[in-house]
Parts: sequence; structure tokens; C-alpha cells
Amino acid sequence: METIKTLIQSKFKTLSLVTVALTFSIIVLMVRIKLNKSFFYLFLVWNIFLAIIPYTITIYLSSKPKIGKLKLGFWFLIWLAFLPNAPYIITDLIHIRIGNDNLLWLDVLVVLSFALSGLLLFYLSIIDMQKMMVSKFRKIPITTLTVTILFLCGFGVYLGRFLRYNSWEIISNPKVLISDVFNILISPFQNVNAWLFTLGFGTFLVVGYWMFKNFTLPHPHNPEDS
Repeated sequence: METIKTLIQSKFKTLSLVTVALTFSIIVLMVRIKLNKSFFYLFLVWNIFLAIIPYTITIYLSSKPKIGKLKLGFWFLIWLAFLPNAPYIITDLIHIRIGNDNLLWLDVLVVLSFALSGLLLFYLSIIDMQKMMVSKFRKIPITTLTVTILFLCGFGVYLGRFLRYNSWEIISNPKVLISDVFNILISPFQNVNAWLFTLGFGTFLVVGYWMFKNFTLPHPHNPEDS
């Protein structure tokens, strides 16, 4: 209990920002439901819940300073499986085209607020994981690893948005998932859209990470300097 209290105190500002972002998203959604008398965008609550999972994992791991390399590696894989859920919310913007023209600006505001909350959780979680990985694996090329993770997330978002896979299917339906991934990898010319989306979205995440790390945070921490 004392460890959790200390962790909350050390991350109070960050957790406050996350709370404000999530609260604003929920309020805007409730206003949209009230004005349009529609629960169409209620799925965003589930999507943001999935986006919170990887950040919760890094928060939990941060409270375990003596965690071993093997255990950290295990949690890293679980974290990586859920991580694409955070930036995935950006692609929910496609639902705006089938929405009601009435108060269209409000639909845009609702989706963008959830998407930005997801990105905030996404980048905060990545930075926290960087710190832990460097502390346990000092020789790891953290920049290369981070860029690789960001492009993997781009691919993960493609699997979720266009092939309709979710993180749970790594366990519940691994054969079909692995088969589809393998086909995309060995037949790039037959799956051009998958590669283009991964490259484009991955680049977007890399640029966003660079901006977040260098401009958003007042005193950015460079894990490579650790």
C-alpha cells in the first residue's frame, strides 16, 4: 500500500493530466449522447479502457523496482500485445463519415478527445517502459527498440482496424492470426495496403513520439543517458 502511495505521489502530475484528459473525453461523450439522443460512440469507452491497460502495466511495473529481467520480459510481451489499442482510437475517426450531419463538429470533438487521450497514454507508457528496459538491460539499443515498437503498433492497428483482430486473439485464435500475419509478410505485393498503412501510421507514431518527448514534457528523460 505504501509503495502505491509513493508511486502516485511521484507521478501525481502525470496522473492528473491523464485524469483530466479522460474526464473531458467522457463529458464530451455524455453531451453528445444528450444532444443527439444516440449511444453510437459509446464504444469509445471500451476502446479507451483497452488503451489504459498498457499504461496500467507500466505503472504496476514501476512500483516493482526489484523486478527481475525474466519477469520484466514476460510483462513486456503482454504490454506490447495491448499497446496498439492506444493509438488505434485515432482510426475511429472513420466513423464520422457515417454519423449524423447534425452537430458533426461534436462528433469530431468526441472522437478526437478520446484519440488524444489514447495517444497520451500511449506515449507515457512507452517512456515508462523505456526507463525500465534500460535499467535492466543497459546495453539494449533503446532508440532502435522504440522505433521498432512504434512500427509494430502501426501494423497492430492495421490488424485491428482492417482485419478486425483484437489483442485477446493472440491467445484465443493464434493460428488464424499467425497465418494472416505470415501471409502479409511473405506476400508484400499482394498486401500493399497493409504495408503502406504500417509505414504511414508507424511514421506518424514516430513523429508524434519525437514531438511528445522533446516538446510536450518539460524535462524529457533520455533513457540512453541513463
